[in-house]
Amino acid sequence: MHFVAELWIPILLASFFCFIASAIVWMAGPHHKKEWKGAPNEDAIQDVLRKADAQPGGYMFPFGDRSDKSQFAAAMKKWAEGPSGVLFIFPKGQMNMGKMMGQQFAFFLAVNFMLAYVGHHSNLDGQPYLRVFQVIGAIAFMTYWLGSAPESIWFGRPWKSYLLQGVDGLLYALITAGTFGWLWPR
Repeated sequence: MHFVAELWIPILLASFFCFIASAIVWMAGPHHKKEWKGAPNEDAIQDVLRKADAQPGGYMFPFGDRSDKSQFAAAMKKWAEGPSGVLFIFPKGQMNMGKMMGQQFAFFLAVNFMLAYVGHHSNLDGQPYLRVFQVIGAIAFMTYWLGSAPESIWFGRPWKSYLLQGVDGLLYALITAGTFGWLWPR
């Protein structure tokens, strides 16, 4: 783990720069403005969920328990009739932006720690800026973008949303690669 002593500055700075870019993208960037929309008859949906005492977590509807063949078959019939979907419920109370932002920064920190680890073990020490940029940038882009594809494959997240995440992922990868390339030990 001696690589951390050499690379803690690019790890922290890349995380900070990506965090700032993320905030700008989501607050001022035009490409996410119409990605989300309100649910139809939102008040009625919230009333139903309150009456059902829906707890925080992820829900699939219709839900089919594969261990019960008849129940699963009934759920698949309902699935075909639609609507079907995935629903995530947050805990009750005020939205905690501080916690969410902290988790976002921790995500960038974890990714950049792992990028430093891979870069160190890829023998990038002493390599020129462009080589570090290429290796770290490719891995960063895969991390920031490709990892979310299963959300569209399995859970119905629109593919357009996935492609928009690719724009963000490319931005974060370029920022990360540039920071690592700039500050990598020579």
